[in-house]
Amino acid sequence: MAKQKSSVSPAMRRTTGEKVYNVFNIVLLSVFALICTYPFYYLIINSLSDNNLSAAGEVTWWFKGFHLQNYKDVLALSGLGRAAWISLARTVIGTVLTVLASAYLGFMFTQKKMWARSFWYRFVVITMYFNAGLIPMFITMKNLGLTNNFWVYILPAVVQPFNIILVKTYIESIPNSLQEAAEMDGAGTLTIFGKIVLPMCTPILATVAIFSAVGQWNSFQDTLIYMTDDKLYSLQYLLYTYINQASALANAAKANAANVAALASAATPTSIRMTVSVIVVLPIMFVYPFFQRFFVKGMMLGAVKG
Repeated sequence: MAKQKSSVSPAMRRTTGEKVYNVFNIVLLSVFALICTYPFYYLIINSLSDNNLSAAGEVTWWFKGFHLQNYKDVLALSGLGRAAWISLARTVIGTVLTVLASAYLGFMFTQKKMWARSFWYRFVVITMYFNAGLIPMFITMKNLGLTNNFWVYILPAVVQPFNIILVKTYIESIPNSLQEAAEMDGAGTLTIFGKIVLPMCTPILATVAIFSAVGQWNSFQDTLIYMTDDKLYSLQYLLYTYINQASALANAAKANAANVAALASAATPTSIRMTVSVIVVLPIMFVYPFFQRFFVKGMMLGAVKG
């Protein structure tokens, strides 16, 4: 009898070495993923556990004495809602303007008809390596009337050389024939940018949006330097001050505890730090998965050319 041919194609067959290699990769990457995610998990379980056990370092893998009092205490802090709106506004507005500026400048630096294109491109890039320093920057912002002004969060961060380089490199990978065809049909520079180039740059613009949003959301030093009006404090700066005052806040919470059961959920410096860290990190953690697929593609394509 003739031997029956195997229904498995050669491409589907895997050698023992390939199987071992795949298993090794899965195990290694799983361990690496666990190492990356455990610090966030540790913050969450400690912020939701018995504060005395958390302060003693006894909460490592699962909740002990589950409660939500820490979040109730932190969310009840004065000025938190207003600061959250400031951070949200600066993140949204700053990200939109940064993405638009990076897209347009990256596009213009690919146009050979732009006057002194090489000079202006190098002029922008050199700012990545040199800056005037903190004091001249503060004097400049003060002379421009941007101290104690919401726009000091936005305007200095709109033009980012690294983002422009990413977008420029990505646009250079788009076939020139598309732009040439549009020019033959009478399209101008802005029309080509808005209707042809911009829709094709979604991956790299999503990457720029992630960089900008994370930077805006996490920033607190600009508040420290430029702001004295507490109505313009960002959420991160406000929570930064609360972390520094954690001991005083914890003592106040214990003083208000009426019984032994309440003492278990009374704030400690450790619980306040854990809770504040979770509040700061969670919004970005929820946003990132929606941009992750664009982020990977944008970074790969934006790094093909120099």
